[in-house]
Amino acid sequence: MSELYLITPPRIDANFVTTLETALDAGPVSALQIRLKSHSVDEIRQLAPALIRAAQSRGVAAILNDSAELADRLGCDGVHIGQSDGRVKDARAIMGKERTVGVTCHDSRHLAMVAGEAGADYVAFGAFFPTATKQTDHVATPDLLTWWAELFELPCVAIGGITPDNAAPLIEAGADFLAVSGGVWQYPEGPAAAVKAFSARLADA
Repeated sequence: MSELYLITPPRIDANFVTTLETALDAGPVSALQIRLKSHSVDEIRQLAPALIRAAQSRGVAAILNDSAELADRLGCDGVHIGQSDGRVKDARAIMGKERTVGVTCHDSRHLAMVAGEAGADYVAFGAFFPTATKQTDHVATPDLLTWWAELFELPCVAIGGITPDNAAPLIEAGADFLAVSGGVWQYPEGPAAAVKAFSARLADA
């Protein structure tokens, strides 16, 4: 069964933690990726602790984007690295065996296999749909998820433009996690309603 993996908006203010708590309380969420691309490192150091507490106090894994060093310093449960953010081996050395290291693999089977062999805890494929959250240079299709799920035990994450309305093919294809940002924070009825809608979709699968 697929699970929900939330990603923060790229830019937030100090009040965002209240919105986050409302979303986390609306239904099952497995992980929160703190991805504050529009903030400086100093701002992330100031903003992230409240988000980490909100997640961890609810049993949700707090995963920081990009920097294993900062993830470790902030007490995160894991780090998510892109292809230009360093090696899995180096991230693992910092995070240890007990914490999570996830890797962006775009639409590439080769990158996913390399990440798995290097010791990643999950691989992330996408974008599956158009998204305004980040620039999309790679487009993935559901058959990639099916291929991975049939051959490997390592969990796979689907990312990119996912909403409650278009998630079904990704769930059916074998995504272990649906990584969602705009599909929750920009949901017309609000983030809590979005989490409830995703929960219903995931429960029906």
